[in-house]
Order: sequence, then C-alpha cells, then structure tokens
Amino acid sequence: MGKGIFIVARSQKPVRWWPLFVIIVVAILGTVVIWISEAGHRQDKILQTSLVVILTTFLGILWLLGFSRLSWRIRLIAFAAVVFSVFLGVNLFQFKGFSGDLTPIFEWRWQEKPSAFRQDPSSTSNTERSAMDYPQFLGQNRNGVVTGIKLNLDWETHPPKLVWRRPVGAGWSGFAVVGNSAITQEQEGDWEKVVCYESRTGEIKWSHQDKARYYTPPAGLGPRATPTILGDRVYTVGSTGILNCLDFETGEQLWTAHIFEENEAEAPPWGVSISPLVFHELVIVSAGGAVAYHRETGEIVWRGYRTQSGYSSPLLTTLVGTEQVVVFNQGLITAHEPLSGELLWKQSWSPIRAECVAQPVPLPGDRLLVSTGYGVGAKLYQISRNPAGEFNVSVIWETIYLKAKFTNIIYHENYLYGLDDGIFACVNPVDGKRQWKRGRYGHGHTLLISDVLLVLTESGEIVLVEPDSENHIEHARFAALDGHTWNTPALAGHFLFVRNDREAACYELPVVNTNEGTNAK
Repeated sequence: MGKGIFIVARSQKPVRWWPLFVIIVVAILGTVVIWISEAGHRQDKILQTSLVVILTTFLGILWLLGFSRLSWRIRLIAFAAVVFSVFLGVNLFQFKGFSGDLTPIFEWRWQEKPSAFRQDPSSTSNTERSAMDYPQFLGQNRNGVVTGIKLNLDWETHPPKLVWRRPVGAGWSGFAVVGNSAITQEQEGDWEKVVCYESRTGEIKWSHQDKARYYTPPAGLGPRATPTILGDRVYTVGSTGILNCLDFETGEQLWTAHIFEENEAEAPPWGVSISPLVFHELVIVSAGGAVAYHRETGEIVWRGYRTQSGYSSPLLTTLVGTEQVVVFNQGLITAHEPLSGELLWKQSWSPIRAECVAQPVPLPGDRLLVSTGYGVGAKLYQISRNPAGEFNVSVIWETIYLKAKFTNIIYHENYLYGLDDGIFACVNPVDGKRQWKRGRYGHGHTLLISDVLLVLTESGEIVLVEPDSENHIEHARFAALDGHTWNTPALAGHFLFVRNDREAACYELPVVNTNEGTNAK
C-alpha cells in the first residue's frame, strides 16, 4: 500500500511554467523591437503589434492545453473561460472599422444612435452667409484657407452654439455650402445618395440616388468625395466613379458619367475620393490620369497623361507664370494646361508603395510641396523653365518629418502646419526642418481661419491651435461629434458644418468680426 502511494506521488509532475514565460518575454521583446525600430511606419508597427498579440494568445492556449502539465480540469476550465470571453466580446461589442493608424475600432452594440436636434431658426444669426460660401472641397480656393472672418478664441465665455444635429448615412464626404444649402454624399443600403440639407435647420431639401456601393473593413462604407457647387449646378463623384451633374435647386440629374469605365481605367482600391474641379466650361477629375468633361453636356473634352489614379483631387494653381492643373496620382505628379489638357510636366513620387491622398501645396517662388503618409514624408519641388520653354522639376529638400496621410497641409506666414502621421507639427519650408511636434489629434483635417488653425480631430473634437512657429499653443476645444471622423469640415461664414459616417452637425462659432460686421457672441 505504501508503495502504491509512492508511485502516485511520483506521477504528479510539476507544472511546466517556463514555456509560458518564454512566450511572454519573447512577445514583450518583439513589441519593443517593433516600436524602437526606425524601419516602417506607425501603421506597420500597429499591424505587427497586433500580429504579436494574436500569436502570443495562440501560443498561450497551445501551452495551456498541450504543455502546461496542469490538471485537465484546470485546463478545460481555463480554456472555457477564454472561449466565454471571446463569446462575450462578440456579443457586447461590434466592429466599426479601423482608425487612420489601422487600429481596430469597437463600440458597444447597444450604443445610442445619434439623435436629431434642431434649434429654432429664428434664434440663429440672420447674417447673410452667401458672401462666405464654402462651395467645394477645402473651400473657396481649394486650399483649406478661410478669410474674412475672425474667431473669438475665448470658448469658455463664448462657446460654440449647436444649431442642429442629425443622423446621416455612412460615408466620408464633407459638406459644400452655398447660401442656405449644405450638400454632402451618403450611403443608404445599396444606394449612394447626394443629399441637400437646409443649412439653418438640417432639414432635407432634396436627395438624388444611384445604385452603387463601396465597402471594405479598413476604408469603411460609402462615398468619400466632397461635392462641388458652381452656379445652378452641383458636381459629385461617388465611391465607384459615378460623376453626376445635378440641378442645385432640385437635385434633378442633368447628366452622368462612369469616369473609370469611360476612360478604361482602374479605380483606386480604397474607394474613389476625387472631388471634381470646375474650371470655366470644364469639370476635371482623375480617372487613369486627369480627364476633363464639358460641364454643360458631360462630353469628354480632353484626356491627360495616362497613369494610375490616386486619392488626391485636381488642383488649379499658377507656377512659373503658367496656370495649370496639378494632380497627385498614384506615384506620379502631373501638371496639365487646363483648357487643352497638354502635359506640362510630370514628376515621379516615392518608390515606396504608399497611397497618395493629401493635396499638393503651392508655395511662393514657384515651389510645390507634396506629402504622403505611410512612412514616406514630404518633398519640396522647384518648378522652373529652361531657355527652350520646357518645364523642369527639381527637389529642394525632402523630409520624413511631415507625413500627411489624408489630411491637408496649411502654409501660413512662411511656415507649414499639419498632421504628421496624426500628430500636429510645424515645419520650416526653407530647409524642411521641424520646428515642433505636439498634439496627438489623429488623422483629422485642418483649416486656417484668418489667423487661427481649426483642427477637426479623428475622434470628432474641434481644436483651435495658434499658428506659432516656436510653440504648440492650443486655445480651445470642444467635442463636436461622437466617434470616428475622417470627413473634412466646412466653414460658411461663422457656421461650422461637420459630419462623420453616422451624424452631422452645424455649430455657430463665436466671432470677433466678419465682413458683414457681426460682433462677438
């Protein structure tokens, strides 16, 4: 009997902890190496860290079930706890896509849906806003600069005032605002919609719909280009490449075109985000390179240099005394004569595969700044002409310290301001040296309102930042929206229009004065 007891005792081997310790230590060291390494960009590091977590979890379960030497009762209880945790997580949370850094976003399944709020229109300012329209992507001049208004920076005493708030369909389109109409694009089921809201109440004035749908988990659902308004027409490009010309007052479709099909081009894989540029009688888009349509008839007037389209929108600027349309294509910058489509010059971009989204920024002295996220950075080009009249493009400097993923960069008083991979930064355009980098606002968007920078963060906050080349100075902030926000803001007069993939809002911002003479509120 004593011998039997001895045999049982010998058969109970101690728990084998060392493999679990090795797994954890290797995971920690791997994570540290990922984040201290100079190679790769932030999005790569997040993806690699996610893979480390997944692999560590798998190896931990493998250790538990196969190599731990724990009693089978304990093993099964622990494994059941893991399975139950996964089951609980799936039922408590829903996946809402990825942030700009490719971090997965989850929210409670019972999270409250956006509700509508409409203020009595009679209580809002009666200031005529038509002189301060925001008719297209990034405003009047397509550069994110709004003039003629000075904001009151004391939001403690004079906070922004909510005018209306309402649920909207999915999509990353911004608002174009003219008069009392605020127009954006949304997704509802299998229908892609252009929706016109009454700017003072948020009520729907009209909507147009096309049967089209774009969705991928990283990029999200719905259209992503901001409409362009000119005169009595509205021009929009949907997420699959449907170009519409609509009546401004009624939304009636006047003509339409499938820009990638008609031009035998391949649409960008993350959804078409090209906001149309209207110039004289032309509507210019990018579909396998720049393409110009007649804005009254929808007929193709010219096709530019053929290449793979990126996500940036055509920009009209003047370089070396010549008006030209600049397009940041996928890995190539091109410039065309606006009326004929003649290729003026082209310049290859980074050999590193990176999505080209941010708008090029013209600078004084016939210079052009171009920037990309994904660890690439920015280059400043000098545009010139040789004695034969041909355009030359040379690099003045390049830097890793200004990586604009899909935000826009602002040039103000001889300095550059923008989100460097989600963190606000100031860069000296003379040599590309960074002045400072502060303020983790995520992959949002920036406007310059006369003399202050307005940042719409990726989390839906509005932040006022001083354009100071020496220091990061934050004046005020407030939560304008709830949740993941990639849409560009619009400021018409002192009315701010913001939206994300599920709600939109209009705020009346306090001002010191405007061209109309409105006093601080």
